[in-house]
Amino acid sequence: MLSVIEQRKSVRQYDPNASISKEQLTKLLQAAGKAPSAWNLQHWHFVVIFGKEAQQKLLPIAYNQRQIVDASAVVAVLGDLQAHQKTDAVYDPLVAEGKMTKDIKETLAKQIESAYTNAQYARDAAFTNASLAAMQFMLAAKAEGFDTCAIGGFDTKAFMDAFNIPSRYVPVMLITVGKAAAPAHSSYRLPIDELTTWIQ
Repeated sequence: MLSVIEQRKSVRQYDPNASISKEQLTKLLQAAGKAPSAWNLQHWHFVVIFGKEAQQKLLPIAYNQRQIVDASAVVAVLGDLQAHQKTDAVYDPLVAEGKMTKDIKETLAKQIESAYTNAQYARDAAFTNASLAAMQFMLAAKAEGFDTCAIGGFDTKAFMDAFNIPSRYVPVMLITVGKAAAPAHSSYRLPIDELTTWIQ
C-alpha cells in the first residue's frame, strides 16, 4: 500500500487513445465507496463523465483544461448535504441482522438529525467525507495501473446546471483518470517535522 502512495502523482497529460471500461471504473468506485465516513452515512455521490461527447461538454466548465478530454474518463465527486436521509438505509440492515439494537439505531438517528439542523455542519461533512472517498478512488486507480489528477478548478454552478445535479449535492472535485502520456512533474514536499506537532 505504501508503494502505491509513493507512486501516485497528479498526471495532467493523458494518452487520448487509452480507454477504461465501465467495469474497471465500477471496481474503482466500489473501492472508493469503502472509505470511512461520519456515522457511516457515505456522504458522496459520483457522477462519471464517460465518453468523449460528455467530456467535451465538461471542457469549458473546467476552463478548457486539456486533460478533461484526453483522459479516459472524469469522475465528479459530490458531497451529500442531506446524508442524514440515509440513516434507515445504513442502519436497518444491521438491526435486521442483529448487529445493532433498535435503541442504538434510534439514539444515533437523533444525534444525526440534531447535527443536520446546522447547515454549516452539513456542508463541512459533505466536503470532508467525500474527500476521503476521492482519495481512496485515486489510490485504487493507481493500484490498478491508472493515473489520476484531482481538479478543483472548475465552474461549480455551470457544472450543476449542465449536468442537472440536484441541489442536495455540492461539487467537491473532478478527478481525471486514464493512462499518462508524460510523467507527472515532480513536486517538493515540506519536511514532515514542519507539518507536525507532537503533544505528549
